[in-house]
Formats: sequence, structure tokens, C-alpha cells
Amino acid sequence: MIQTKRSATIADLYRVREKAELVNGEIVIMSPASIGHGRKSSQIYMSLLEYEKRTGRGCAVPDNVGFIVDLPHPQSFSPDAAYFFGTFDEDEFVDGAPTFAAEVRSPEDFGPAAELALAAKRADYFAAGTQVVCDVDMVRDKVIRVYRATAPGEPTIYAIGDTAEAEPALPGWTLAVANLTR
Repeated sequence: MIQTKRSATIADLYRVREKAELVNGEIVIMSPASIGHGRKSSQIYMSLLEYEKRTGRGCAVPDNVGFIVDLPHPQSFSPDAAYFFGTFDEDEFVDGAPTFAAEVRSPEDFGPAAELALAAKRADYFAAGTQVVCDVDMVRDKVIRVYRATAPGEPTIYAIGDTAEAEPALPGWTLAVANLTR
């Protein structure tokens, strides 16, 4: 008798209690974050929430919220902070990709394999419709790399002392890089 493994579904993802994504039909559990990682993603979210209140458009999204996408490999994203323009049901995962996503690096997010994985994830975000992805590196280089769907291989790099932005996804939104070093 040959047994085959059943692919996980979005329904399975709803039952997971940890932060997770659905990739290649498997539930991928995300490791717990350090307090520094959590604080940085929270600071980005709070800045996005202020932008939401100021503009009255869209929705700031904190860490651990699922975005369901229709791609062959990842079927969901769970960015560290995000922004979404569109309709949603508060009791469900968001149907569609975020307009803006921020991924905050942890100490294990470095080296050739990690760089390839991060580049592949950015490509997936763009394929799903995300306009801007921020790669937040406060561990090593202390920079925010802003990648745009229009030029995915040419990030704008913001260092301490700079103010990052996310044009064209979030017109008028800015974040002082130094705010993430506290």
C-alpha cells in the first residue's frame, strides 16, 4: 500500500496556534522572535497605524496576520508588519497580498542561503501583487532596504540618520531609521 501525504490547506493554517505560513502545501512554523525583533516590527506597525489614521485609507497590519495569495509555492504570507488596501473580514485571513510588507531580520537571516531565501520571498511578494517590501536589518548593517516591484533588484538603502519611505505603495509615509535602534 502506498500512502501519500496530504497537502495542507488554508483551513489547516487556521488551526495553527503559532505564526506560520503555507508554503508548497506545508505549514511552515516561524520561530519565536526576540524582544528586539518584536519591538522593531511593532514600531513599524505603529508608524503605519499613524499613517492609516492620518490618511483615512487602507489598513495597518501587525505581525502574525495571514495574507492568502494565489501562487504556486507560498499560499500565504505573514509579514512582520504590513499595509493593505482593500476589503477584509476581521475574522478571516486577508484575501490577497499586502500592498506593503516589512520583514525584520533576525540573527539567523544572514549568509548566502538566507540571502537567496529572502530574495525568493521578495519575488513571491511581488508576484502576488505587493508593491514595496522593506528588508529591515538592524542586526548587522543597521539599514532598511526598500525594494519596489518596479525595480526588484535595485533597493533604495536607508541608514541611521536617513528617513525611509515606501513610495509608491504608501505616499507620504516615512520612518526614521534611527527609531528602530532604540
